[in-house]
Amino acid sequence: MVETRVVKVDPFNPSTEAIAEAAEVLRRGGLVAFPTETVYGLGALVYLRESVLRIFRVKKRPLDNPLIVHISKLSALSLVARDVPEEALIIAEKLWPGPVTLVLWKSDSIPSEVTAGLPKVAVRMPAHRVALMLIDSVNAPIAAPSANLSGRPSPTSADHVIKDFYGSIDLVIDAGETLHGVESTIVDLTVKPPLLLRPGALSVEELERVLGIKIAIPPFARGLTEASRAIAPGMKYRHYAPRAEMVLVESRSYDSLTKIVNVVRDIALKSMRKGVSVGILCSDETYNYYTDLGAVVRSLGSRSNLFQVAKNLFKSMRELDEAGVSFIIAEGFEEKGLGLTIMNRLRKASGHNIIMADQ
Repeated sequence: MVETRVVKVDPFNPSTEAIAEAAEVLRRGGLVAFPTETVYGLGALVYLRESVLRIFRVKKRPLDNPLIVHISKLSALSLVARDVPEEALIIAEKLWPGPVTLVLWKSDSIPSEVTAGLPKVAVRMPAHRVALMLIDSVNAPIAAPSANLSGRPSPTSADHVIKDFYGSIDLVIDAGETLHGVESTIVDLTVKPPLLLRPGALSVEELERVLGIKIAIPPFARGLTEASRAIAPGMKYRHYAPRAEMVLVESRSYDSLTKIVNVVRDIALKSMRKGVSVGILCSDETYNYYTDLGAVVRSLGSRSNLFQVAKNLFKSMRELDEAGVSFIIAEGFEEKGLGLTIMNRLRKASGHNIIMADQ
């Protein structure tokens, strides 16, 4: 068992001593959980192969699921990637630091363990003061997936990290809750047109506006299927899942929520009659339709504010697990803007256990 140290910092003005301590842990080959603007990451120095492999062991992560390389300066991009296309430089100039990850051809300096043996590397520049200071302090890129056990909901607070990893990692930098609550958007720029690998905190529409071209969206990016091969995180395997069994209730149209509400209520009542403890993930607009059921109900937020819904998604899944429910029923959301990200996470969390309300 490892002695896990937890260090609290101000997210906007972090202690230089705390950052220096975390940097020293990384240099010694340790693992450090740190905040980004999306979720907490579990980091190792990218060039320390044994430390990188320890991430996989601690997370129980499949070895064919690559990690994201985090940098703090644009000049570092040429250290981790080669043949960088113009589209990458446009995104980096206009959207970095920020929640978008670029898949590029990897440089020879990046160990194959980081990229799961693939010739491509996923790289981003996080928009969080703590993360950027930490990368600067070690003066090297940091390889970091989300700081959660593989398959579980990603951590949006240090408490989530501690519950998953206390006693198995070296240091947790606690800077409070993250801003977005969902992971970065991942786009593959080694192909034309650019290919969305994972929707995230930055909408596809915004990426397309910046690039001035369309981005291809395959079925696996919508969470409808699993990719046959993981070029980047979140493409393969069940992800983001609570411990409880989960079903997702979708609709072809969200102009009226009556059919969704009726199906959710019907499933909940039938389950509870069998003695099953039920949790419901819904929206502000439908919350009051479920409060009489006796289920544990969590609203993710208003359908008019998908930023709020995305931010609350993983936290609410963890809250339902902590409440002890064994079955979760979740409402679907329209696939526009961040709705695509939300539906990707819900479909994967449910293991593709989907019911259409309007069939």
